Amino acid sequence: MTPQSKIDFGSIRVLDGGMATELEQRGCDLSGPLWSAQVLDTAPETIAAVHLDALRAGADCISTASYQVSAKGYREMGRTAQEAEQALQRSVEIAEQARRAYARESGRRVWIAVSLGPYGAALHNGAEYHGRYEIGFDELTTFHAARLAVAARTSADVVALETIPSLEEARAILRALELVPQVTAAWISFTCRDGQHVAHGETMRDCAAAVADSPQVLAVGINCTAPHLISGLIGEARRGAGRRKPLLVYPNSGEIWDATTRNWRGKADTKRYGEMAREWFEAKVQAVGGCCRTGPAHIAEVVRAAKATAPRDR
Repeated sequence: MTPQSKIDFGSIRVLDGGMATELEQRGCDLSGPLWSAQVLDTAPETIAAVHLDALRAGADCISTASYQVSAKGYREMGRTAQEAEQALQRSVEIAEQARRAYARESGRRVWIAVSLGPYGAALHNGAEYHGRYEIGFDELTTFHAARLAVAARTSADVVALETIPSLEEARAILRALELVPQVTAAWISFTCRDGQHVAHGETMRDCAAAVADSPQVLAVGINCTAPHLISGLIGEARRGAGRRKPLLVYPNSGEIWDATTRNWRGKADTKRYGEMAREWFEAKVQAVGGCCRTGPAHIAEVVRAAKATAPRDR
């Protein structure tokens, strides 16, 4: 993994959008428990194309298609822990392929984040959106440490621990990071249920405060959250993290998932998303991107917002 001293985190202003959204739009079947990770086997070239489109839209950092990859999840599918490890490594190789292709088009420096979802993602039952797990702290730590050890052996620049629903899981991740000191650059991003609390119920302020002191954590994030909640959450995260860590946000499009009909409701307004991104940049967040139901059009709007606010930020 790229040492922390070599990543210019201050140059990361625009993150990418939702990988799964783009894969579905390109005809990939994500109905299985491994979600977008199954496309690592079936259509890696499609993943590379999604990465490349995000970079062309202006993303400074692309996240790998590994959110759902874990030994636990693979074993439940009758596969091995070694196959899970290979899948995580393959996700970085695919992102590297896209980065090399983009380098032939542009001289702009871009970065790769290894996407690691919460324990709830391995349960594939929506548990990441409430964080109520039947698992102890030590087991939770072991779960995260195993994947961090694999990520540390890749060429990625940073590890993105995403959609974390609780303070307990954040603390387990901090312990796992200590067990894998080779990971010197990570961010921890929380999913939130309202303008003050993460999904499990703890305050965003307390969660940000808990992770901000770790030397391995470069930034505190908020993702997979409704965009209209982000401005309030930025304030809460700032009160917790203070000046110790920069903030990054990458919410959903604004559409709402209906678990009963298994469909998204509402309409994504990319222009409004760009307007809100400008507000977030004006609130001095380091980077903005998108999560579920966002794509290159949203990222292009974020780029415009970043350019519009850059003089004041600097």
